[in-house]
Amino acid sequence: MKVLGIDTSTRCGSVGLIDEGEVISEYFLSIPVTHSERLLGAIDHLLKEARCPMEELDGWAISLGPGSFTGLRIGVSIVKGLAYATQKPVAGVSSLDVLASQISPTPYLICPILDARKGEVYTAFYRYDEANFLNRRSDYQAMRPEDLIKNIKEKVIFVGDGIKTYGDYLNNSLSSFALFPNPSLHLPHGSAVARLGSELLDKGVSLDVRTFIPIYVRPSEAEIKWQEKRSI
Repeated sequence: MKVLGIDTSTRCGSVGLIDEGEVISEYFLSIPVTHSERLLGAIDHLLKEARCPMEELDGWAISLGPGSFTGLRIGVSIVKGLAYATQKPVAGVSSLDVLASQISPTPYLICPILDARKGEVYTAFYRYDEANFLNRRSDYQAMRPEDLIKNIKEKVIFVGDGIKTYGDYLNNSLSSFALFPNPSLHLPHGSAVARLGSELLDKGVSLDVRTFIPIYVRPSEAEIKWQEKRSI
């Protein structure tokens, strides 16, 4: 199964193509332009380099968030258009699930953190079971790092772009409990989005292209202001 995965949950977008679980090609671009300016070009470039016509894809996979509100909306809008054009199914996965899945099986707790701004991170807890199947152990949440560490009583692998902002704080606060993987794993990989998406598509699980939306976790600034106006 050929699946193309797209992540726009962080400033650095990623697109990855897999075929029967094998990574064929992957594309990252961390420069100060919007995803709307580069995403379609990145997809076109990746497919051409992989010599894979869009019609040969079996499906699409999209990272639904949480993450950048603007980035998520752009990714969702573009993949909806591509799905309509190609009549191929779409699978949706969480950006936190993607980050956690990029950590190889380990006995340690895994905690992806994405910078949610406003002094918060998007996060959840994960653990591999005895069969090396990754299980999420908490809800997706937005919280202050100070509240996050209150729940930690054991060694934890932290992964995600939140490390750039809060890595020193976590390291100093948790001492020997805080572990950090290779920096290359701190961004969701398009190929990991494709892999998780292909697992869903293999089971016949896909999104309703007409109605699916990103995973925001918390309301946007615009929604907060709208609610404030309504309450006046």
